[in-house]
Amino acid sequence: MALKLKLDNDLITEEFFEDTRLLGIMAPVKNYHFVWSIEEYMGYDFTINHDLEVKIMKKKRYYHFSVYEYRAPGSYLMHYLYHNQNDGEYLLPEFKHLDFLWLTKGEEMCQEDVLSIQQSLRIIPSVQLVSELTNEKIKNKGHLIF
Repeated sequence: MALKLKLDNDLITEEFFEDTRLLGIMAPVKNYHFVWSIEEYMGYDFTINHDLEVKIMKKKRYYHFSVYEYRAPGSYLMHYLYHNQNDGEYLLPEFKHLDFLWLTKGEEMCQEDVLSIQQSLRIIPSVQLVSELTNEKIKNKGHLIF
């Protein structure tokens, strides 16, 4: 008799989001322009990571969502920037108004640090909105897991 193993997706999701913070950003510009603006205004040197790219199948077609990453110097804290849109589809459809998602992972961030990132993002001319998203509001958390 064959032994069947089943992945516990809820446990995987819970563990992935243990030490994360997530910001939603409305900035209606191309992803490469936004990443350049973050470097210019904030000094974060995000680079695209093709291995982390999210691929979702909808309507018998694959949609690819870019993921950029940046490691904070001298720490385990990683910053990930997801592009929330691709050809009319959304990585997180419950947040269609958001263009980008900024996820921090690896070390717990205090509220002051999160507020500092939010304030710095608001200085960028193309940014129209920045808000923190709580895990309870995210219906498609699995789309962010890599």
